[in-house]
Amino acid sequence: MKKVTIQDIADELGISRNTVSKAINNSDGLADATRERILQKAVEMGYKQFSYFSTLSSVSALADAQGRMPPGYQGEIALLTSAFLTQSHFASTLLDKFQREISQMGYTMNTHRVTERNMREKSLPLTFQRERVKAILCIEMFDYDYDEMVCELGIPTLFVDGPAKLQGRSLPADQLYMDNSTEIFRFVNDILSQGKTRIGFIGDYTHCQSFYERHAAFRFAMLMAGVPVDERYCFRCNRIEGPTVEALANLEQLPDVFLCANDFVAGDLMRALYSIGKNVPEDVRILGFDDAPESRISRPALSTVHIHTQVMAFSAVQLLVSRMKEPSLDYRTVHTQTDLILRESTVF
Repeated sequence: MKKVTIQDIADELGISRNTVSKAINNSDGLADATRERILQKAVEMGYKQFSYFSTLSSVSALADAQGRMPPGYQGEIALLTSAFLTQSHFASTLLDKFQREISQMGYTMNTHRVTERNMREKSLPLTFQRERVKAILCIEMFDYDYDEMVCELGIPTLFVDGPAKLQGRSLPADQLYMDNSTEIFRFVNDILSQGKTRIGFIGDYTHCQSFYERHAAFRFAMLMAGVPVDERYCFRCNRIEGPTVEALANLEQLPDVFLCANDFVAGDLMRALYSIGKNVPEDVRILGFDDAPESRISRPALSTVHIHTQVMAFSAVQLLVSRMKEPSLDYRTVHTQTDLILRESTVF
């Protein structure tokens, strides 16, 4: 089978290759409707970054002329997501493994895009057919009120990450996370042991629970070490632009290290620092989180925290299958192991 390229998608839609690239890489400057049309076409054509996507037509193809499904077919596990998850997103490899595991059990997985309109109206995507769905997997679903509505459907549901538990609010569902605390705590203590006390954090900790836990781990490590946090080095944002770049430029002294909520924030920070004449790691060190493919090829290579996505996929299968078998189980929150990966961006 011929490998689908960005140019193939552009030719199919009659638009430029650059426009398709912007949509797939989630770059600014595109209307939402244009981005949606491009990404839908990428899914239809089987573009590599969306290999885990399945469509409703593929489920219909399983049925015979009378609409009966083949022996062993168990039903659909619906993936609800508010974003297209490219290969750079930690969940892309998780979903590949997850889909392989559930297919062996007789389940299909179909992706249902939750739009901003769905969020506002508390409505399900039109593609979501409740009678087919045996369980729901939620990824990149960070609106608490909408997620609460999903929980009220009475269908076994698992959230991989989820909305930040501000004021202690937690969803009535099973939840799966990577360990967001241990390696951050370890890294901060290692830096402090070297006499480096100027440590900052960049990321919106209200964005999702994982960001919240990473930010909390940073502050708790500093607190336990008796080192005050310099708030000038903390920025609550996920894009490093405009006022944030100006604030960085106006700092009399950069911190020793910036911890970033994830690798994408770290990449943005690197570009912003270069734009104001600062270098990594000479002027400041940077730690990301996720171990995205880009972290290994950036210059300098980015220190980060590796997520074991295959283990997360296995855990997701176990949590959902056990919930389908025993709906009355107490809700469970599971964290899977992560590992600190030190590369060039944190060299002193």
